[in-house]
Amino acid sequence: MTATKPNNLPLWVQDRDTVIANSTNAEWRYGKPPDYTESKEGLAKESTCNHPEGSLEDLVQNLVRSFELEVSFKTNPTQWLSVVNDQFRMSSNGGKDYKAEDVAVAGTYNLFITDTEHYKPREETFESSGKLFRTAFPKGFLWEVLEVYSSPPNVTFKWRHWGTFTGEYKGHAATGETVEIIGMSLARVSEDLKIISVEHYFDNTAFFTKLTSGSKGNDSNSQQTANINSYASFGSSGLWGMIKRIWSWKQQPENVKLQTATCPFRSLVR
Repeated sequence: MTATKPNNLPLWVQDRDTVIANSTNAEWRYGKPPDYTESKEGLAKESTCNHPEGSLEDLVQNLVRSFELEVSFKTNPTQWLSVVNDQFRMSSNGGKDYKAEDVAVAGTYNLFITDTEHYKPREETFESSGKLFRTAFPKGFLWEVLEVYSSPPNVTFKWRHWGTFTGEYKGHAATGETVEIIGMSLARVSEDLKIISVEHYFDNTAFFTKLTSGSKGNDSNSQQTANINSYASFGSSGLWGMIKRIWSWKQQPENVKLQTATCPFRSLVR
């Protein structure tokens, strides 16, 4: 496998399609490489930054996306091109350091996100956590670099992770809103721009607040019940009650004489 293209840029700081094309012997999690067609369409429409090709921002963005690709879809971490495998460490918000093997088993969401009211990593697997966010964001949970503050070997950068909430999250209905996390990361990289370690810092409170702002199934049922009760109440004293009284009028024996002065609906009961 060739590690560089003619432009001498390592594969892992080029686009993900190039990484996939050169990962011919990879052990893919779902038996085949991922298709990023929809993701690229979403990024083209929704990204807030358009970094010049070959710029530091572009290289950092491609490196992190390559890392995400390999973590999510390559089951064997020794095949990850984007990291120095035997040295790699990852942490979030000053927490525990994890090795590549840990990330391959648990997945990034379960190691990034600490236990909260709306997400409990200990209750999720690699597959279930991925499915949870794919369901919430059917059109993609996208990621971009916003700014890069320092150059290799210690790269500090600001990023945005977002999606349009058109699915559902743990029973909460979609709101159609764009839901995002803004964070900062510090990556230490090797001379050939592989990740040695990366520390992520972010606050996901607002993110989960938006994901759980939609009504739940039980809330919807309660509202339906309230609507039915309201309709029943209206039926006994409102328009339906009036119609019932008219109908009972119509069913009176023929020997009961209707008084024109007291029956404004006479034409209805002839």
